[in-house]
Amino acid sequence: MPVSAATARYQPDRHNPWFTRFRYQLVSGLGYEGGIVRRDPSCIIQVDGTYFVWYTRGAHPCVPVGHDHASETIPAVAWDLCDVWYATSRDGHNWQEQGPAVTRGPAGSYDERSVFTPDVLAHDGRYYLVYQVTTAPSYRCTPESIAIAWADSPHGPWTKSPAPVVEPDPSGEVDERAHPEAATVIGSFDSLRVHDPALLFREGRYWLYFKGEGIGHSNMESKWGVAHADDALGPYIKSPFNPITNSGHEVMVWEYAGGVGALLTRCGPEKNTIQFAQDGINFQPMSTIIAPPQATGALRVPASDNSEPLSGLSWGLSHVTTYSAHLAWQGRDPLGLSQIDEPWDFIIRWEREGLPTGKDGHDA
Repeated sequence: MPVSAATARYQPDRHNPWFTRFRYQLVSGLGYEGGIVRRDPSCIIQVDGTYFVWYTRGAHPCVPVGHDHASETIPAVAWDLCDVWYATSRDGHNWQEQGPAVTRGPAGSYDERSVFTPDVLAHDGRYYLVYQVTTAPSYRCTPESIAIAWADSPHGPWTKSPAPVVEPDPSGEVDERAHPEAATVIGSFDSLRVHDPALLFREGRYWLYFKGEGIGHSNMESKWGVAHADDALGPYIKSPFNPITNSGHEVMVWEYAGGVGALLTRCGPEKNTIQFAQDGINFQPMSTIIAPPQATGALRVPASDNSEPLSGLSWGLSHVTTYSAHLAWQGRDPLGLSQIDEPWDFIIRWEREGLPTGKDGHDA
């Protein structure tokens, strides 16, 4: 009997180990607070029985006003005029804000305007934070780069890299005050901004995954790239295979079976998929998912403990604002976000459905 291509590739979700759904809940200590932005949580690490997370935090006099009306004290966007803070928890539900980890630099520095979207890697007794930075002033087409800081304790103190470790590709031309689509010369996928970094150590070197936005590319058109280094502090060399995805917004990756799993959300033809690359570069979609967490960080567990495809995606934190569309699908508003008056981003918890608390010793 002849079989169509669609039938040949069909696999029911319930038999697919890469398919999952997510449930969400509020947390204490990092929740909604007027005038305060908390967003972009890092992956979560556990040190001596305590969970640690780093995130973007800003105290703003008003909600963001856009690039045309921003000033030295008024934010253009939610992640403008921010620093990287951290919080701790014993149970993953109740968090205590500990204070700043990495703050903005002085006038004229590469991180003068904002420091945000962190991720963390613990390796060989040292802790590394990779994060996004931007100079001042903040225009619609101001380039954004990735920097790194390191410490011997998750509590710090943190030492910043003297310069960004990954920067936008020099291709493309556009006025910083213009819209990215108004380019006189179109650039590569990462010619405007490199951001939302995630750092892994695999195969004896450091893999820094990042999201790229390009000069002359359409709004919300983002793809991922990766850069490699033999030393955590660099130099990082971008892969010749970049971009390594055709979709995806904030980067979320984990190790599995010698390869790399990835959660792609929000942007592109393969948004809202879980993908896998045995070589960490050539990703293939493994499942399509519904209402995934946005700008998320998952509990980081050793690669040797990731016995199943989604072991590295057991639970984590993400951010939301007011009536977030990805949590209001099918007319539902499970966290009561529609009752919030002003759009101040805050952090919530997500868990994989079907994974009871305590499963495999990784859930909290």
